[in-house]
Amino acid sequence: MTEKSDTAFRTISEAAEEIGVPAHVLRFWETRFSMLQPLKRAGGRRYYRPVDMSLLRQIKALLHDDGMTIRGAQLALAGKGAAAKEPASPATMPAASRPGPDRQALIAIRNRLAAALAA
Repeated sequence: MTEKSDTAFRTISEAAEEIGVPAHVLRFWETRFSMLQPLKRAGGRRYYRPVDMSLLRQIKALLHDDGMTIRGAQLALAGKGAAAKEPASPATMPAASRPGPDRQALIAIRNRLAAALAA
């Protein structure tokens, strides 16, 4: 792919390559993240603006890097604040929502695995 300026619009294949996911994933994300609305020209061809590319990077980071669910990523993006991105403290969570020992062990394992893969 030839290098485009940061302000250039990108086709779905260019956006998918730059983000590092298949094009069908970008189309799926459009159905789940209402704020992701690339321009659509005649025939439905998508063009991703710089703001769309930034949002795609955020979505990928939340889903792939942080391991969030679609719903968690939706909430984090809707909140746009630090409180939405920080995990809730067990002390402030309702008793029924507090992570039990099994969940905490799984989170610790996931974090160790992520650290090992990053190294």
